[in-house]
Amino acid sequence: MTEPFARPSAPLCVVTLTYVADLTAIDAAMADHVAWLTTGYDNGLIIASGRRTPRTGGVIIMRGERDAVDAVVATDPFVAGKLATADVVAFTASMAAPALADMLG
Repeated sequence: MTEPFARPSAPLCVVTLTYVADLTAIDAAMADHVAWLTTGYDNGLIIASGRRTPRTGGVIIMRGERDAVDAVVATDPFVAGKLATADVVAFTASMAAPALADMLG
């Protein structure tokens, strides 16, 4: 087994979205949300994202300090449109799998 890399200075946030609107409204805004996610990936802010199981919201792993992530998350069409609430948990990655090491540096 490969040893994880130490990365004590890698600020990350886990964002959990919780839908507060019905899935019809969520599906109607999905294209805008996916465009927002794509911009986040293109800018190097988002590392991973996906639906929660069961489909009650989503999870996004983002690079950056809490205040910066809060500002970006506020522009998510689901959040800005009051279709979902967001809970942001900041943490500093002290260890990561080697495949993620470059993304966290």
